[in-house]
Amino acid sequence: MTDPILSLRDVRLTLRADAGPVDILHGISLDVARGETLGLVGPSGSGKSSLLMLMGGLETATGGAVRVLGQDLTAMDEDRLARFRREHMGVVFQSFHLIPTMTALENVATPLELAGARDAFDRAAEELEAMGLGSRLGHYPAQLSGGEQQRVALARAAAPRPEILLADEPTGNLDGANGRAIIDMLFGLRDRHGATLVLVTHAPELAERCDRVVHLRDGRIEESALLRAAQ
Repeated sequence: MTDPILSLRDVRLTLRADAGPVDILHGISLDVARGETLGLVGPSGSGKSSLLMLMGGLETATGGAVRVLGQDLTAMDEDRLARFRREHMGVVFQSFHLIPTMTALENVATPLELAGARDAFDRAAEELEAMGLGSRLGHYPAQLSGGEQQRVALARAAAPRPEILLADEPTGNLDGANGRAIIDMLFGLRDRHGATLVLVTHAPELAERCDRVVHLRDGRIEESALLRAAQ
């Protein structure tokens, strides 16, 4: 693999607890190619979400190096990390993390405004319409179903056109029909914007659509399998 968009070398994560330090990740080394879709799977407690958070600079490695777009995240302070994420990454969580006092349109436009986009509301509306929410722009999160709220969260992550999209159990809080719709939208974002997609999932139907799946167990990579050739 040449010029990976994400590169982890001997990454370790240890968290402090009342009973003493807890080792979460043990020497993870992994490259992700530009434009690849990578699934992170494994049992609960295997370190999947922690690994995703390290990739996004939302957690700090206690050892090793995390390089994204050639930049070492472990060398950045919080302000620089926040700017880097805003400019290059979109993150979607299992919980939607929408601002309850803002409409769907405002939730999506706010990160664009913070990044200085003059057409923030136009771009937000365009992304929401692409998610099938053109008639829901003025609705607040409490007025939206779970599936609709996750679509807003996806639109918020995608509107800045990030090079990397990270998703942590994006279908975990949804029923089957809504989960399948979100899966289609995630891969639609990849196709429309050319983003590299890394996701944590327990859903086999979501993992099966990835170019590659990495299995974690007890904070280590168990195996890496190519599920399908890039189309």
